[in-house]
Amino acid sequence: MSDIPSTIAAGSTPPRSFGWDDTAELHKCEDGGGLFHNFKTIRRGTVAELVAFVMGLPEAKQDDYAIEKDGDHTMRIGEIRHLSRRADFPAS
Repeated sequence: MSDIPSTIAAGSTPPRSFGWDDTAELHKCEDGGGLFHNFKTIRRGTVAELVAFVMGLPEAKQDDYAIEKDGDHTMRIGEIRHLSRRADFPAS
């Protein structure tokens, strides 16, 4: 018998929530050389902490930052704002 669980009728597992506690880096985006030119790491923390940090900045400065989640996904200000409005966004 296999140790691999079946996926048939696997509806009892609750849906996985967004990875708010995943590690991430906040980057300052410098203009001039393309999308990833001179990304400078400003701080590290969880996705939730960094989204809250960016949203706490003056609106005119928010577009200067991007969040890199676990090295596999870069979030710009549109996605950061969307995440901050989600019902499951952890309150600080």
